[in-house]
Amino acid sequence: MGNYDKEINRRRTFAIISHPDAGKTTLTEKFLLYGGAINLAGSVKGKATARHAVSDWMEIEKERGISVTSSVLQFEYDGFCINILDTPGHQDFSEDTYRTLMAADSAVMVIDASKGVEAQTRKLFKVCVMRKIPIFTFINKMDRDANDTFELLDEIEKELGIATCPVNWPIGSGKRFKGVYDRHKQEVITFSDTEKGTKEGETRHIPVAGREELDTVIGEEAAETLMDEIDLLDGASAEFDLEAVQAGELTPVFFGSALTNFGVEFFLQHFLKMTTTPLPRKADIGLISPTENDFSAFVFKIQANMNKAHRDRIAFMRICSGKYEASMEVKHVQGNKIMRLSQPQQIMASERKILEEAYAGDIIGVFDPGIFSIGDTLCMPKEQFCYEGIPTFAPEHFARVRQIDTMKRKQFVKGITQIAQEGAIQIFQEFNTGMEEIIVGVVGVLQFDVLKYRLENEYNVEIKLEPLPYEHIRWIENKDIDLTKLTGTSDMKKIKDLKGNPLLLFINSWSIGMTLERNEGLVLSEFGRD
Repeated sequence: MGNYDKEINRRRTFAIISHPDAGKTTLTEKFLLYGGAINLAGSVKGKATARHAVSDWMEIEKERGISVTSSVLQFEYDGFCINILDTPGHQDFSEDTYRTLMAADSAVMVIDASKGVEAQTRKLFKVCVMRKIPIFTFINKMDRDANDTFELLDEIEKELGIATCPVNWPIGSGKRFKGVYDRHKQEVITFSDTEKGTKEGETRHIPVAGREELDTVIGEEAAETLMDEIDLLDGASAEFDLEAVQAGELTPVFFGSALTNFGVEFFLQHFLKMTTTPLPRKADIGLISPTENDFSAFVFKIQANMNKAHRDRIAFMRICSGKYEASMEVKHVQGNKIMRLSQPQQIMASERKILEEAYAGDIIGVFDPGIFSIGDTLCMPKEQFCYEGIPTFAPEHFARVRQIDTMKRKQFVKGITQIAQEGAIQIFQEFNTGMEEIIVGVVGVLQFDVLKYRLENEYNVEIKLEPLPYEHIRWIENKDIDLTKLTGTSDMKKIKDLKGNPLLLFINSWSIGMTLERNEGLVLSEFGRD
């Protein structure tokens, strides 16, 4: 065992997921406030929310790095070293969120109390289920009028298919929000509106057994309602079961208000008790233990041109085992190359600091000269193994890309290939042609605008996008299929990815079934793997 067990065991790495506007940035900010990482809330740049028009989103993107500066944050709290992975809230960027979840050990789902489970939450949640990732729910904005609490829980259970266990319970909402009831301690914690941006606020703890004091502080009517709800709750909600939480089958639910800073520290303290230390990860040689194996990591995100002046590319990696030291040599397995990682850094809000060391559970960003791809493994030179690949989402929108100035072919190919390596878009070619005909596929249409904008601004290349009617894509699993002899439907198109793998595009979903019927033994898959 390495002597770094203690460092690894105090690490907690989690992702925050939510619908845009549910209050994720505010919650993150308050966490940092408790960790002493920032002194005044409001100093972490917020993300563009869904309310911004595309053009606004582009304006914000011009600052480059806004989608990254707050995407990996590390802070200390109560002896723990916490890594927060932020995710884009907008559903057009769900693939980026998916990859980020691959690097986390648990997820915090932030839900707006007046809106409940929104479409985006559903999609992200399915990703957590696929990974069996533990989910902790923070129902935010209790300082505004909220939906009925039982209905909110019911909705989480029905929509997301996971049992809920409230750890605390709200007393009223909006102007009538009096505080929360701590179910374990059987006491009421009263709400006092703290000054925005500070962590000091006055709270009182009142045992529910002392009805007189409770009636005086929150009012007889609120106390009566609370007693009725506690009875209902004890009969209706799931028992707290840590094993079920860690298996992703039960979500502990917390209520509070990130803006007024009520219930945030309560959540943080309970969350840290319930989450695990960094977990072993699957590789092709079996499970790799965080403490018993030497340094290893995998790349889950690549961000180009974070710094316009330097045209740099940063590869973000999750350390899965052991300890990283600044000058050590590592093996890039896919490139079969021994190398030193260049300018390893940790990002804290918008500041980067060069690292001397990092441990399993940490996220580091290294300079990428264009050699890394998403899903790549790094390990010690004497070892040879690969972590599980990261599945690629099936694009749902397709367009043919035309260059306006054909003299800029070189920049165009470089730009579109680099952006594709980041995983924001996928590029394909017509089955029987080379790079002349490029088809681009995206999960969300906003990515088309981003592609256009970035090619113009970062590579000085103008393009025209011609939308294609296809909505379904399938990878062909059989390696021995002769594509020229494949009988499809009239709305089917044969294409290939950059590695030469054959794929099929369809306009209608029923054509997929017909194509499978017409070609005995054909196996189609919705996911491509790196």
